[in-house]
Amino acid sequence: MADADVRLAAPSDVPEIARIQLTTWRSAYAELLPPEALASVDENAARRSWEEALHGGQVTLLVATEGEWTAGFCAAGRAPEQEAAAANGTPPPDAATVALVSTLLVEPRWGRRGHGGRLLATMAQQLAEGGATRGITWVPEEDSASLAFFEHAGWGPDGTVRTLDAAGRPLRELRLSGPLDLELSRPE
Repeated sequence: MADADVRLAAPSDVPEIARIQLTTWRSAYAELLPPEALASVDENAARRSWEEALHGGQVTLLVATEGEWTAGFCAAGRAPEQEAAAANGTPPPDAATVALVSTLLVEPRWGRRGHGGRLLATMAQQLAEGGATRGITWVPEEDSASLAFFEHAGWGPDGTVRTLDAAGRPLRELRLSGPLDLELSRPE
C-alpha cells in the first residue's frame, strides 16, 4: 500500500470530495435509498455545498489520501442543539461539548484499508483538542457496515432515532454516540 495519510481539506480537494460522495452514495446506499433519491443528487450542488462548508469555518473537513489519490473524507463540527438533544427534545448536560460527525465516507474501491479508521481517529483528536467531549453521528439502521465500523470504534446507539423522507420512502436512522479518545488498531 502506498503512503496513507489524513490531512485538512484544501479548496482544491472539493471536486474529489463531491465525486467521492456521489460515487459512495450510489454504491453503498443503492439498497437503502430509492433510485430517484440517488439520481437527484447533483454533483455541482454537492461541490457548492462542500465549498461553503470548507469556507464557512463551522465544520472541520479532512481527507484521507493514499499516495496521490484521495480515498475518503470526514466532516464534523459542534453538534447543533437539535442533533444532540434527547428524543424528547431535552438537551443533554454536555450539549455544549458534543460534536457531530456529519459525514464519513471512503470510496468503495479504497475500503478495508484503514482510511475510515484514520479519518475518524484524526477527526476525534481534532474535536477533542477543540473542547469536544464526545461525538455523535447518524447512521441508517440498515447500514450494517457503518454500524459495525462505529461499534468497533466504541460508538453505539444511544436510543435516539429519526426517520427521514428519502424521495417518499422512510429512512430510519440511529444516532450513535461515542468517545473521542480513539486509538488506531487492527482487529485481532
